[in-house]
Amino acid sequence: METIHKICLVFTIVGALNWGLIGFFDFNLVEALFMENAVITRIVYSLVGICGLINIGLLFNHITTDPVK
Repeated sequence: METIHKICLVFTIVGALNWGLIGFFDFNLVEALFMENAVITRIVYSLVGICGLINIGLLFNHITTDPVK
């Protein structure tokens, strides 16, 4: 499961960097890489969104793994 979390973290970071590029420079890296192919860009955005949801689990992972003190 740790491998899946790391892969999802990479996708989430890529998504965050893409949003940063859009915000600062009005440049969409995903559309630039895939030549505005609507199907591929939707797949990439969907994967980033799913990975973001999975990463929510990482945020609260310490609650389930820490022993009660």
